[in-house]
Parts: sequence; structure tokens; C-alpha cells
Amino acid sequence: MLDQVPYFSYVISAFIGIGLSAATGFRVFLPLFAVSLASYFHWIPMSESFEWLAGLPALITTGIATVVEILAYYIPFVDHLLDTVSVPMATVAGSILFASQFAELGTFPQWALALIAGGGTAATISSGFAGIRAASTATTGGLGNSVVGTTETAGAGIMTVLAMVAPIIAAILAIILLVVVVVYGRKAWRKLRGKKTASTE
Repeated sequence: MLDQVPYFSYVISAFIGIGLSAATGFRVFLPLFAVSLASYFHWIPMSESFEWLAGLPALITTGIATVVEILAYYIPFVDHLLDTVSVPMATVAGSILFASQFAELGTFPQWALALIAGGGTAATISSGFAGIRAASTATTGGLGNSVVGTTETAGAGIMTVLAMVAPIIAAILAIILLVVVVVYGRKAWRKLRGKKTASTE
């Protein structure tokens, strides 16, 4: 019945795209690896434009990158270095995964929508957690960063699975997550800036 609703396929594609983009805001490569794995075994369809993502080279590459990224966030100082590049990388990954759901739209609308919705979602969540990690370092001396890192990895995994099996729930969670990350991320940055200002006076 729902398949007969006008533009329903586009709505579902948008939900999937938003969920996957939100997942890349947590971890860049884990959602890419999950989508590559699922498409490689034909668990989910993949358009011709993104068949490279379903190939064995992409599967191996994203798999290795996923393991390296997850482990690197448990290494002091390295996690901060990753934070400096995580936002642009998440933006690119989020845009790619969102665009993969709208290959039939045409190149310009496909990528314009992907950059705004997919890239914007991923960048917002990634920058928010970078702020939370910075605040964690300032308040706990880095001891709480492992908790933040574990939370990010779990969030990436949960959002990726939900995006593929329950896209509506994933989209709702992504919107809630955006609001929470923006609010608490700003508070974390303000608290960090306040401490830096106090220390210089």
C-alpha cells in the first residue's frame, strides 16, 4: 500500500541517506564498510553509479580503515589529530552515502541534495562530538575520551544498522541527535573557551 504513495521511494531513500550520514558523523569509515559489505553480498541494492562501493577493493579498504579509525581514537593525542580531519572526511562520506540513495535524480540535484542534507548532517554531528571530546580532555585530562570514543563507535554501528533495516526510526533518531549534539556541543565549546580565557588571565 505504501509503495503506491507518491514519491514514497524518495522519502524512504531520504530516511536511509540521513541515517547513514548521521552514522558517518560518529565514525567515517564504519558506515561505508557496512554499506560496502551489505551491497557486496547483495543484501541491499546498489545503483550502477556506486557499484564501486560494492566491489571487493572497496570492501577491503573500508574494512581496514574502519579498524584503524576505531583503534586510533583510543590513543591519546592521536584522537585529537583525527578530530582535525574528521569533519571534512565525515562531510565527504556522508555526502557519498546520501547520494548513493538518489542516483536516479540526475547529477546536479543528486549531489546538491547530498552535500546539503548528507554532508550537513555528518559535519554537524562530527563537529559536535569533536567539541565534546575537547571538553572531556579539558575536564578529565583525557581520561574520559575512551568513553566518548566507545559511544561514537556504538552510535555509528547502531545508526548504520537502523538506516538499512528501519530507516524511518533512523531518520527520527538522526534529527533528535542533531538537536542534542548542537545544544550540548555548543555548551561544551563555551565551557572550554571559558576555561582557556580564565587560564590566560
